[in-house]
Amino acid sequence: MRATVIATFFGVFLTCTYTAKEATKKTKKAKLYVPQIDCDVKAGKIINPEFIAKCPPGCQDVKHRVYGTDIYASFSSVCNAAIHSGIIDNTGGKVLVQKVAGHSGYRGSFSNGVRSLSLPRWRESFLVSEGKPRKGVTYPSTLEYSSSKSTAVKSEPKKPEQDLKGTKSADVSNTSEKASDQGSSSVHPAYASVVAAAARQVQAAQGRGQNTAFRGTSTSANTRNILLHNTGAQHQEPVATFQSAASSPVHLAMEIDSWKPGLSLFDTGFSSKEELNPKPLESISQGNQNCKVDLSFLMDGSWSIGKRRFQLQKRFLGNVAQALGIGSAGPLMGIVQYGDDPSTEFNLKTYANSKDLRNAIEKIQQKGGLSNVGKALSFVNKNFFLDANGNRGGAPNVVVVMVDGWPTDRVEEASRLARESGINIFFVTVEAAAQSEKQNVVEPNFVDKAVCRTSGFYSINVPSWFSLHKVVQPLVKRVCDTERLACSKTCLNAADIGFVIDGSSSVGTGNFRTVLQFVANISKEFEISDTDTRIGAVQYTYEQRLEFSFDKYSTKQDVLNAIKRISYWSGGTSTGAAISYASEQLFSKSKPNKRKIMILITDGRSYDDVSVPAMAAHQNGVIAYSIGVAWAAPDELEAIASDPAKEHSFFVDDFDNLYRYVNQLIQNICTEFNSQPRN
Repeated sequence: MRATVIATFFGVFLTCTYTAKEATKKTKKAKLYVPQIDCDVKAGKIINPEFIAKCPPGCQDVKHRVYGTDIYASFSSVCNAAIHSGIIDNTGGKVLVQKVAGHSGYRGSFSNGVRSLSLPRWRESFLVSEGKPRKGVTYPSTLEYSSSKSTAVKSEPKKPEQDLKGTKSADVSNTSEKASDQGSSSVHPAYASVVAAAARQVQAAQGRGQNTAFRGTSTSANTRNILLHNTGAQHQEPVATFQSAASSPVHLAMEIDSWKPGLSLFDTGFSSKEELNPKPLESISQGNQNCKVDLSFLMDGSWSIGKRRFQLQKRFLGNVAQALGIGSAGPLMGIVQYGDDPSTEFNLKTYANSKDLRNAIEKIQQKGGLSNVGKALSFVNKNFFLDANGNRGGAPNVVVVMVDGWPTDRVEEASRLARESGINIFFVTVEAAAQSEKQNVVEPNFVDKAVCRTSGFYSINVPSWFSLHKVVQPLVKRVCDTERLACSKTCLNAADIGFVIDGSSSVGTGNFRTVLQFVANISKEFEISDTDTRIGAVQYTYEQRLEFSFDKYSTKQDVLNAIKRISYWSGGTSTGAAISYASEQLFSKSKPNKRKIMILITDGRSYDDVSVPAMAAHQNGVIAYSIGVAWAAPDELEAIASDPAKEHSFFVDDFDNLYRYVNQLIQNICTEFNSQPRN
């Protein structure tokens, strides 16, 4: 009996041990399993507060929106947020996601090939980190989604239009029933009557035998997609488009592109209460505020591009429009198509969001003709960036020129005039001339002649139209990099600056070198070239000497070297005559579209009158700044200076203190420039 009890005990013990081991194995296996998610899955669609998921390869795509930097709004794509943060790359990988509270002021940025957008607020946030389990946390092997089947409704590929004529009534009825059945998870009950009404309209059109065309994969699926369209404020990708044929009198009021924010029905994964009262996403309607530029695309409509490549060009422009984040407080975009002659397809104020802009681009018809790029640039320079066309003045003007092969006219002169009018010019050239075709190019090295810098920043060459999609993000990054848009007319590259330097005996050799250093310190802050700011210098005593004119030196280093070489003259002080001389020898030869700025430095009272020559200079458009040292007369400094005198005249008691006014002088020049109307 005792042996039997012992045997039974050991049997039970072994069984329990085996069961425990098996359970442990199963537990370990469950921990190792990481569920995979699609590229477009948003964090807000997954109910789990913390989870590890695997992103597939190829998620780096502009259509998967990301909002924020480091901390992301839950409306963002999980995988794209992970790529943006550098946790994974475009090959995919595991990501740890932690949900956190809603946030104010999501900051947009460009990182790791992904452009994230700004957002003023959202109800929920999340953090992404390396896909390793945290100690003591159990992660789900199956993710729980907030909607019944898929995590997001995907855009269907375009297929030939299907005619509802001949579709069984039962199919349409089933659509209504299915939509009603899913009301708890997809359609709020308040919209049930709208769903039924839309289905009845389809049936009515069908019953009358009218040719209501529908673009999509199937009648039932696409009817539902219309009714379940995403929240308008989010600016999602279109799910499908319901269109009536031209001959049909039936036009559904629920066409996807005309939905207004607050009336849309797509299941976002949030509660019905939130769907009925969506929080406004101001930054979406306002656009990407980190990229405030006024942008014109010159699209190639010449016959050489062909119909297929013209379609690829339109797709590229649409993708760029989406990646930019068009909006009233962000980038605005218009398009000019060129061939024999250019014409505006739409201007800056025509479309205020990326979705409408993409739809408009899709409808553009090819013009044909030659590739007259120079003519198109002249047209844009004179006609596009006008206040009446939506030009905002405070935003940099940017032109991106698309070229198939090479232009059929010259671009250098037209580009120069456009740059001098304040336009940044980018070139995207596709399929450049082969060696055997180079003799046909009208203007060799046309890109280098057209852009203001040959560093490669302002030009992108693409070997094939079929690889054009690869440069969407690089182009958007450059266009939005307003810190590097140095070719637009700013206070630092829009002037002819003439220094009028007192070389009288009272200055002395040592102080004269200090004055030259002051002149150099001001000059080096400006963008100097023959199309940007130009520098000239006059030295005076009783007489005057032109040290160098505006067109003498076209690089910053050459100008600085020329300033160093100025030799001290010594003599009397005839400041009035020096102003007249500078007006005749320097500023009479200034370019018409340049600001004329005179900076006069003197250390004493003039032997002649300064007020009459100064007034004449002012009347001829010269903005005069006077810098007085030591024994300079305050009344003369004010007479020389432009109004208001207190902002255009400065005084120091010693030459060694001149440096203190370098930044103040430049700031005043820029403040004055920015207050003037833009060309």
